[in-house]
Order: sequence, then structure tokens, then C-alpha cells
Amino acid sequence: MRRIQPLAALAPEAFPDPAGALREPNGLLAFGGDLSPQRLVAAYAHGIFPWYSEGDPLLWWSPDPRCVFATDGVHASHSLAKFLRKCGWQWSMDRDFEGVMRACAAPRRDGPGTWITRDMLTAYTNLHRLGHAHSLEVWGDDALVGGLYGVSIGRMFSAESMFSRRSNASKVALLLLARVLRERDFPWIDAQVPNPHLLRMGARSLPRERFLAELAKLVTEPAPRDWPRTLSTVNEQQLHLLNIRSS
Repeated sequence: MRRIQPLAALAPEAFPDPAGALREPNGLLAFGGDLSPQRLVAAYAHGIFPWYSEGDPLLWWSPDPRCVFATDGVHASHSLAKFLRKCGWQWSMDRDFEGVMRACAAPRRDGPGTWITRDMLTAYTNLHRLGHAHSLEVWGDDALVGGLYGVSIGRMFSAESMFSRRSNASKVALLLLARVLRERDFPWIDAQVPNPHLLRMGARSLPRERFLAELAKLVTEPAPRDWPRTLSTVNEQQLHLLNIRSS
């Protein structure tokens, strides 16, 4: 019987081989440690991420298969493409990272309590200040209406969570992120665990072994420095990189 391993307090870069993760629950690999920047960077560089609830032990995961988007393969329905042409929203990156995280952590009508704990908020905000975590914001009437955040190591972006305060806002955020990343030679967005919403937008599953092999190459590539922090209008010019499909 497999057992998950405790992480050493004094070795933040040491993780077990993901091949030893449990099959049930899928991908559970280790427990303990901390959320220091060194440990988080090491985790994401090896396809591992933390996921736990307030009051529970700190748990680390590497599921098999892995849910990913190709940056040129995120789907927009014709109705969403039509909406984009007239929504009048604006978008940016890294203008309000903490605001995006807090919005992602807010209670939702269609789900259980958040897994974005206070310690998570502090840890990823610190990672953002060090240049490894990024947010994409969607603005309407000068207020956040949607967005997402994630971790970027080399040329791999791991999306952590997204939110909508208006219809389609999280979809718009994902489409814009794919455009930004494709322009900077990122082939994949790591979406970690599949759900029906992600699959409808073009996500697919990769065997963990293949995902980790690709990841090992991508994290060694130079990270971009030109993230688009200025406000830009969402309009039909955004559509030229979208993969439009029938509704």
C-alpha cells in the first residue's frame, strides 16, 4: 500500500517523485512543509501544487492525467466571439493581483468553501512580488468583473483559479491569457484537474509522464519580462488568435 511522504522542513526544494503519487485520491503525493517561495517554485517546476482546506494539513498533488490547454487551442463559441466585439471591457495583467486572489477566494453559490486560505493568499502574493505569480484582470466600469491568477516558471504557466462577477468574464480572462502566452512562446497552460467547463473550452488530458517531460524542458527556458500591465480594450481585434467553434 502506498503512503504519502512528509516533506522535510529544512529542504524546501526536495519533493518525492510524482510517479509515487496515490491513485486514489488521484495525485496526492506528500504532506507538510510550508508555502515559502523556494518550496513553491520547486513544486511547480516539478509539476506539483498545494491544495488543501483551512484547518487541514498542507497537501501536495501531481494528478495523472494532467489537464492542459494548448495556447492556440482555447475555444470561443460564436456567441462569445460576438459578445467580445461589443462588451466594452478592458483588461490588464498584474495591476491587482491580490484583488484577483481575493475574488477567487470569495464564496460561490455553486460550490463548497474556498481552498484559497489566508496562508495561500500571503504565499502567492509574495510569489507575485518575486515575479513568479501573475494575474489577468478584466475590468468593467473601472471595477474588476473577472480574472484569473497562476504561477509562471520559465515558459510554463499553471493557472490556479478564476472568477466571474459578470457573465463570460472568466472565459474572456482565459482567452486573453492564452493570447498573451502564445505571443510569448508558451505552448501550454496547465489547468491541473479537468472539469466540464474547462473541457468545453478546449482543455485536454495528458498522461502525467508526458506532461512532466514537457515541463522539464519548458521551465529551463527564459521567462518573459514584458507582461502587458497597461489597460487595453477588449474588442474584435482580440479574435484573430482565438479558436472559434460552433455553439
